[in-house]
Amino acid sequence: MRRSRAYVLVAAACALPRVAIVLVEQGKLLDRFTEKSDQIAQTFVDSGTFGFLPDVPTAYTQPLYGFFLSPIYFVFGRSWLAVGLAQTLVAVATALLVYEVGRRVASPRAGLVGALIATLHPYVVWHDVHVNREVLDGMLAAALVLLTVMVTERRSWPLAAALGAVAGLAILGNARLVLLPLVLALYLAWRWREARLTLRAVAIAGVALAVVIAPWVVRNEAKVGCYAITTDSRALWKANNPATYETLQRGLWIDDVPELPEAPPSPELAAALALDRGRPFPVDECAQMDLYRDEVVEFWREHPGEKAKLAGQATVMLWNPAEQAGESAKSDTGFSDFGRTWIEPAYVSLLYLFALGGALVAGRRFVVLAVALLGYQTLAAMVFAGTPRYRSPWDFLLALLAAVVLVAWSERRSR
Repeated sequence: MRRSRAYVLVAAACALPRVAIVLVEQGKLLDRFTEKSDQIAQTFVDSGTFGFLPDVPTAYTQPLYGFFLSPIYFVFGRSWLAVGLAQTLVAVATALLVYEVGRRVASPRAGLVGALIATLHPYVVWHDVHVNREVLDGMLAAALVLLTVMVTERRSWPLAAALGAVAGLAILGNARLVLLPLVLALYLAWRWREARLTLRAVAIAGVALAVVIAPWVVRNEAKVGCYAITTDSRALWKANNPATYETLQRGLWIDDVPELPEAPPSPELAAALALDRGRPFPVDECAQMDLYRDEVVEFWREHPGEKAKLAGQATVMLWNPAEQAGESAKSDTGFSDFGRTWIEPAYVSLLYLFALGGALVAGRRFVVLAVALLGYQTLAAMVFAGTPRYRSPWDFLLALLAAVVLVAWSERRSR
């Protein structure tokens, strides 16, 4: 199949089910399970302030998704159709990037099959059009892998700079990826086995990464009071305290963990209180960041056994084929509930099975890269928390491994 025809097939397979969900869900896309970036984007469009309230800047979330929503809201208003279609376009771009990765690391046929497996993943299809930042995480993850493969093949300095810039955007979208560039640097060193060449590429990528991240970090120091990608260390504390394990064991999520006694309200809650009371409710985000960070470090130091239990629990939850704890799908009914309960676990179980087979026959270079990236996601979950929501942006790696073995099996049967 020609490359252009493969693009058309992949784009259609990606867009059609998502557009159908957009037309069925309509206003529910913006009424249910929205996150902080939605409110911040509305405030940014209305007042020019990146925060929950006008003239009250915040750094209480990773900024990328808020900046993604802002131009959509500015041009089209807070429209379910505009958001759904915009995120569908992002999903199409992701699917095409996955095809390009597969085409380079295996074959055009494996790239096509892998892109179709990844983009038709039931969990991803559903969540891509709802208001959640993982739609951008998936696109940037695929772009990172593609650029890494291209840099190792061509040894191009512009491509190294592009890799660093995309890594910076990925970190601004998901702060848990802050150490991922180190993994990519180690992979380049393993591939090239030339210290000077690796150091040069890493330096170029590092400068590009810093150029992308620095404006946001400096802005936070000037507007909020501290250098940070996000001041929301409270989320890390919710995943690392004595009440977390039992809360998750009961099928709840970290948002259900009891609050720290006498802790000040979060910036998000403070904004809600200010609107309710009609007067400002000041919050020191930087002091909160330090408070919760210190609580987490103390928990790790004083309760290493409990942290080990949480790490194991997070790993199981990350790789579980079905959602377990406090996710948006808990309130689904009808076909949505059937898909979450039966279709998604069956799909992911088969994906794991074929990906394992693909890891045995795929090229060693890609297998090492895939294992390194998936291993990093597992370690991040062990530090923070685990859920399919955090794994799904990287499931395309499993889809490509599965495609390799499926294509090999198909060609063997043909012969």
